[in-house]
Amino acid sequence: MTTSQVIQDRKPGAARREGRPGIALTVIAACQLMVVLDATIVNIALPHIQDALKFSTTDLTWVVSAYTLTFGGLLLLGGRAGDILGRRRVFLTGILLFTLASLLGGLAQEPWQLLAARALQGVGGAIASPTSLALITTTFPEGPERNRAFGVFAAVSAGGGAIGLLAGGMLTEWLDWRWVLFVNVPIGVLIAVLTPLYISESERHPGRFDIAGALTSTAGMASLVYGFIRASEEGWRDDLTLASFGAAIVLLLAFGFIESRAREPITPLRMFADRNRSGTYVIMLSLAAAMFGMFFFIVLFVQNVLTYTPIEAGLAFLPVTVAIVTGAGLSQRFLPVLGPKPFMVTGAALVAVGMGWQTFINPDSSYVSGVLGPMLVFGFGMGLNFVTLTITAVSGVEPHEAGAASALLNATQQVGGSLGLAILTTVFGSAGKDEAKKQLQDFMANASPEQKAEFAKSQELPPPWGHEVLAHGIATAFVPAVAMALVALLTAAVVIRVRKSDLEALAGTAGPVGG
Repeated sequence: MTTSQVIQDRKPGAARREGRPGIALTVIAACQLMVVLDATIVNIALPHIQDALKFSTTDLTWVVSAYTLTFGGLLLLGGRAGDILGRRRVFLTGILLFTLASLLGGLAQEPWQLLAARALQGVGGAIASPTSLALITTTFPEGPERNRAFGVFAAVSAGGGAIGLLAGGMLTEWLDWRWVLFVNVPIGVLIAVLTPLYISESERHPGRFDIAGALTSTAGMASLVYGFIRASEEGWRDDLTLASFGAAIVLLLAFGFIESRAREPITPLRMFADRNRSGTYVIMLSLAAAMFGMFFFIVLFVQNVLTYTPIEAGLAFLPVTVAIVTGAGLSQRFLPVLGPKPFMVTGAALVAVGMGWQTFINPDSSYVSGVLGPMLVFGFGMGLNFVTLTITAVSGVEPHEAGAASALLNATQQVGGSLGLAILTTVFGSAGKDEAKKQLQDFMANASPEQKAEFAKSQELPPPWGHEVLAHGIATAFVPAVAMALVALLTAAVVIRVRKSDLEALAGTAGPVGG
């Protein structure tokens, strides 16, 4: 057969080099790693960004928030776009947009330029991320092969945050803060080149975009996240904070009303009729809320209290990545035998224990006792849950709704993380202010004249007084994180129910999970 005959026999949209699922999975996983990693890679570089672009401390928070708001708010629309327009086409569009935004962010000379680029990164990530998960359902047949692919995808999603902290430290210390953005450019270009070679286009499902649903869901989630972020900065009685929460309630109620009556809803509400799937979304929301807070505040502790350099801070998080991958591998292996519930319950319980351990952190805590120990317990618990939640949420969904289901799972993780971090930051700020008053009195009574003169200039308490304030705020912030983990544990124990047919479905030998 000639080359021209092979080209003629190939189905429209087929990969140019079919039959290499390993490379296809590598491309999909690389995209997810890049998107997830970008939520944390800038964290360690924030002080350098502030100095270079002259951000105020308040405005600096938007370097993170501009990404999470657009990413979490547009995930549902991104998943639906893949179903209607073709997942490979939408996947490529998201990757190219994300890559362009990364280049623009690295070149930014003004604060508004960086914030605009970060928001555009979030848009690209929201387009690419849900379609990357949905591509697994069309690239790999249901059963053990797809479960293994989900395992790789979930491990990348879980470990991406810690990897981002390490990469951010290395790039910031060895090169420049701009490279935490520039690094995405060659990776994005490579993914864009390999995608049409090894990934086939999915079947396009005729339909229309649910514009009203997309707008209300995006605006509603963005308003909710912004309300919590605003509360952490200006307080709960701030007019704009209250207005944001009010707008979020109205918009999300409108979203539910629209979706219940739309002929082609962006999020089919019947997916929530399955108690296992609904419980999975609640568990993901709660655990992500605790996870984002853990990464954020432990970064502050190791750099400001333990005085680690950026690269040392990044290396300090490697063990949690190992713990997550270990837990993910264990759950992937035994999930068809034991079912999802034991892993959900055990994982959520371990997360609660790890977060509870961190409420005892103080300025005298060492890395081993105050950071490493609880982080390993936390990471292993998260690893047990990520594969389990991913498979349970997507299994049994009709192929034409896989994009919406996976987007909803990603949205709960991102929005849960954004909301959780904002809540923990609010608690941290309140506890820190109270502790600062106590430490200031002690400082004025015991500090040397030189220390008082320096304080008059900087208005920042020096060690050990400043360390006491920071550690107390962090320890207090972890209290609501424990509550979030307990919500996940209660949901796993009470809501999740598994039958024999569900176990067979997980093994790829029967029908869908849930019921």
